[in-house]
Amino acid sequence: MSNQSPTIERTSRLWRLDDPDKGASDGPIALLREMRVLIWKHKFALIACTVIGLVLAGFYARSLPRTYASTATLLLEPRKAAVPGKDVDAPQALDLNRADSELQIIRSERLLSAVFESLDLQSDPELGPQPPSAMQGLLAWARSELGGYGMGLQLPGATAPRSSSVNGKVRNPAADARLEAFSTFAKRLSVRRVGQSYVIEIEYSSIDPTLPARVANAAVSGYIMQAVSFKAEAVRARSEALQGRLDALAAQVNAAGEAMKNGSLPAIPTPDADARVIGAALPPLSPAGPRGLLITLLGGILGFLFGSSWVALSLARDGKITNADELVRETNVPCWGLIPAAGDHNAIAGHVLDEKPAYAASIRDLRTSIEIACLALRSERGLVIAVVGWTAGRGISTLCRNLSQIIRGSGRYVTLFRAAETTDQRGEEAHLVAPSLADAAVLGTSPDQLVFENRHGVAVLPIHSANETANLFVDFRHPRVSRILDAVRLKGDVLLDLPALDKSKDALALATHADVVVLVATLGKTSIGEINSGLQQLRRARAKLIGMAIVGGR
Repeated sequence: MSNQSPTIERTSRLWRLDDPDKGASDGPIALLREMRVLIWKHKFALIACTVIGLVLAGFYARSLPRTYASTATLLLEPRKAAVPGKDVDAPQALDLNRADSELQIIRSERLLSAVFESLDLQSDPELGPQPPSAMQGLLAWARSELGGYGMGLQLPGATAPRSSSVNGKVRNPAADARLEAFSTFAKRLSVRRVGQSYVIEIEYSSIDPTLPARVANAAVSGYIMQAVSFKAEAVRARSEALQGRLDALAAQVNAAGEAMKNGSLPAIPTPDADARVIGAALPPLSPAGPRGLLITLLGGILGFLFGSSWVALSLARDGKITNADELVRETNVPCWGLIPAAGDHNAIAGHVLDEKPAYAASIRDLRTSIEIACLALRSERGLVIAVVGWTAGRGISTLCRNLSQIIRGSGRYVTLFRAAETTDQRGEEAHLVAPSLADAAVLGTSPDQLVFENRHGVAVLPIHSANETANLFVDFRHPRVSRILDAVRLKGDVLLDLPALDKSKDALALATHADVVVLVATLGKTSIGEINSGLQQLRRARAKLIGMAIVGGR
């Protein structure tokens, strides 16, 4: 038999969607209030996770290499006709489609290859094969471990080993290195339009502070060279082209080519380029990346989200009782309050009630709640009140001892049958024939032969015997036990401090003799599943359960 709550029940502890008693307090405001309570309750775990995220993200940001970026800007202008004559300076139409075409020209492999060769970037070590990073090393280790099991997995970022031949032909290592360097160069060069305007930005990033400006300017000069070369070839192809026009175009081409080699802009005006340089790329003054502050803040946010998820999953998984409202909502059984922890006090009289006023007030409120629930059962005889918990604990036994003291203080005679010895000294009463309820039930001792220990005005008798044989053969449902309790209740109220439900069924047997039963849960230790299991066992035994209480609060 499983005591695990269904999935819907477990998730409902975080957000009650099926609560039939929804009122004005439910809704977004109530959800925010619950979230605030959860965040405050688990603030140390959330702060720890957030700090860990910030620290890890900060170390990761500091481990990244510093990159520099530089941007050159082009403004596309209407292209003039390349045919001399009457309409030699007539501008052609410039629309958004042509702007997109010019953008693709700048991105073309032809132009990028020219820039790549002009600046001799093939020998740049930054574009060559790089040593594996820590993350790549981790992925390589994972791939080797998984490969050992024959799974044949291809991890992200992992590349298949290159073959030394393609279609029977031996590969050229130099050509492969040049191709890989050019691919890396093309990825680092960014060409984009500014919105829907005719302004084009060419940006390049590198760990070398001086290289981005040279590459961006070289790309602009290469585009100008191609545009001017196209016009030069068109004019040269026509016999009516003027030599002066050719010389001017040739000068512009030479100036643009020289500027591209030097990583700068043309030294002379280039009116035939159909583009005007409005912003030259300048060496960056500071690194463009990585953005350490942004990464650190993102790490802190991720750490906080992880901590929140961990707290939510922990609450949904363990299901420990945290407050009385939750206990009532999950069981539909009245809960009479949260009783603070009593500390290490074990005595019935004085110590706890005198030194802990809040604890004494909670015990008095519990006594009052029991009295109200038992108004219809009050008669000339006393009440038999059973207190039981799912697991054994000093808090429940201390509650019973001090509850008996509160009842005695109201003027009633009280008899306490306690579940176990603590640090008591029995002294001369150790020779009694029936020193416990179990001994009396096994030996058939009459009620008038029992000798109770007087502890600060409360008659006390253990439930179990020091003799394990007597505990083994005792039957607490026997009429002898009922006769003993009936005889004792003629004097006043009887309080049964029952054994834990998870250890023995003696608690169920004794609960059937009680007029009322109070089930006690321990704050932060007893789960909802354990409480539901205890309720089911008490109901199957037909015990008269009237309410619950929680011990262990502050």
